[in-house]
Amino acid sequence: MFVTLRDESGTGLDYVRMALGWDPVHRRRWFGRRSKDIDLNASALLFAEDRLVDVVYHQQLNSTDGSVRHLGDSTTGEGKGDNEIITVDLTRLAPQITTVIFIVTCYTGQTFQQIDNAFCRVVDGMSGTEITRYDLGGGGSHTGLVMGKLVHSSDGWQFDEIGAAIHAQHPVEAVSQLTAFLI
Repeated sequence: MFVTLRDESGTGLDYVRMALGWDPVHRRRWFGRRSKDIDLNASALLFAEDRLVDVVYHQQLNSTDGSVRHLGDSTTGEGKGDNEIITVDLTRLAPQITTVIFIVTCYTGQTFQQIDNAFCRVVDGMSGTEITRYDLGGGGSHTGLVMGKLVHSSDGWQFDEIGAAIHAQHPVEAVSQLTAFLI
């Protein structure tokens, strides 16, 4: 479902945020072994048509043009609310960028069945109004999710919810799984 990104007055949005949150692992021992921390990662992949141009994630915090920024890596999920945030200034995206795909991956390899209270959401960066939200925890044997994509059209930027499971611990591992969503 495509949603044209507009505020209450009908004006196109200039800023959006993708946010990711989860709870840290409850420390417990199982046959003498400690539970491993959960490290989820938010990523934005920028495409010109079907060609990957740039990636913003925990190891590359800014796009080349500075329009997309990752505000910092949480490796444990400690703290309330959003643990990782990616901001997108739609007014500064390079003109050749046609699609920005948001994904979540589990860097430490746990499946979403093993993660408590995980969510990701897209928010109007100015008003804070939530555009979409996915609850991730407790579901599926996958380690990643294609949340959705920003698509440039003649009407401006639109958001398309996807919600597709993928198997990837790092954004690089996800790239080959994203081609179906570039149509």
